[in-house]
Amino acid sequence: MTFVVPTQYNFLPRFYRLASVSVLSNMMVPLAGLVDIAFLGHLADIRHLAGVILATILFDYLYRVLKFLRSSTNALTAQAVGLDDSKAILLAGLRSGLIALGIGLLIILLQYPLQKIGFTILSGSPDIEASGIDYFCGRIWGAPAVLLNFVLIGWFLGREMNSVVLLISLIGNGSNVLLDYLMIVRWGWESMGAGLATAISQYLALAIGLIGVCFSISWTALPAALPEVFDWAALKDAVALKSNILVRFLALISAYAIFTNLSAGMGTIVLAENGLLLQIALLSQFTIQGVGMTTQTLTGNFLGKGTTEQMVPLLSVSVLTSLLMALAFATISIVFPDAVFGLLTNHTEVNKHIGNYIIWLLPLLGFTAVAFMLEGYFIGLKEGVILRNAVLIAFGLGFIPLAIAAWYFHNNHLLWMALVSYMMTIIVVLGLKLPRTFGSQNLQNQELLPSS
Repeated sequence: MTFVVPTQYNFLPRFYRLASVSVLSNMMVPLAGLVDIAFLGHLADIRHLAGVILATILFDYLYRVLKFLRSSTNALTAQAVGLDDSKAILLAGLRSGLIALGIGLLIILLQYPLQKIGFTILSGSPDIEASGIDYFCGRIWGAPAVLLNFVLIGWFLGREMNSVVLLISLIGNGSNVLLDYLMIVRWGWESMGAGLATAISQYLALAIGLIGVCFSISWTALPAALPEVFDWAALKDAVALKSNILVRFLALISAYAIFTNLSAGMGTIVLAENGLLLQIALLSQFTIQGVGMTTQTLTGNFLGKGTTEQMVPLLSVSVLTSLLMALAFATISIVFPDAVFGLLTNHTEVNKHIGNYIIWLLPLLGFTAVAFMLEGYFIGLKEGVILRNAVLIAFGLGFIPLAIAAWYFHNNHLLWMALVSYMMTIIVVLGLKLPRTFGSQNLQNQELLPSS
């Protein structure tokens, strides 16, 4: 008997093909931080681990907000591919690359004020802060490469050159592991070595991406495209970031920044424990965010084609897929804590009590999976205002009151509850708006927002 997939589910092969590549490329940034922490967590002095956990917050702010470079490049490239316009394909990559390079160089020029402002806002003891600054000073030099990699990944995904995207991720993560070993273990450069290793690995990944560009572009179209790269009107359109999506990023990152800052106020051990648990949470979130990006892309595609009967099946598949992935991360960590966290650190004072809080991974990762899929769905429908309002309500009513209570009572469980409440509130607010979107046609006339 032959199993036939229902017509409304015929998107499944495309969904899982796109999701698998997006997931693997999306994990590149958190894996880099996780590798750094794993090596530093086995040093005798715990301040290096705690310092890098603090410094990582600053890079989360810098890089996660700037991920619009990847999504906008992806959209522009995919449109040009659909038109079979080789010049437009080149211009999508060149203009976005120019913007990324400019922002990356600006970050390097402003690294000192960024460092001073960042570590003034974050709280930590002087020795922890010193270690975090060493890491920051090493890793910041990779900013241009990180942003150019965002552009290249978006450009290659738009052209469906999945193998190149996977190779970029493989080289970036593989070289980071090797360089961490050399600089931290063999050469004893500690936090500074971890930062430099991550920066250099990003440039190695960039080199692979540029080689891929050289072998895949239409060189005959290049002379005609170059004079149009500095079309300032087009550059302005390419760099424009819709305020609603920016609010979404800032609310999410601010919640985690406050969480880590309050953790530091509860002591070095609590900071280290929460930081290790947060690495698992962030790895899971970056993973399922790849599924969310696929949901966003296909939702917009279905809406544009008028095949809205596939939206409910798409949302169902994406929620179930992301939920299974997230719960797998949480379950493995809860069932095998010694194996998981033993890889990240050998400090018994940290691993001894981490089990008191590890159970929070289950609700946090589960609710995050559902929240991210709903966010991707609403972005695909171009409902940016609803998304903005949802994250502001979640941050102001779901997260802040419990975070204040955690600070007042010096209670780490309340702090974890604040993160869970943030995700739950997003689900509730977006869930209430969900029924009216199924099968609706009038959303096609609204302004398209950049993807997350």
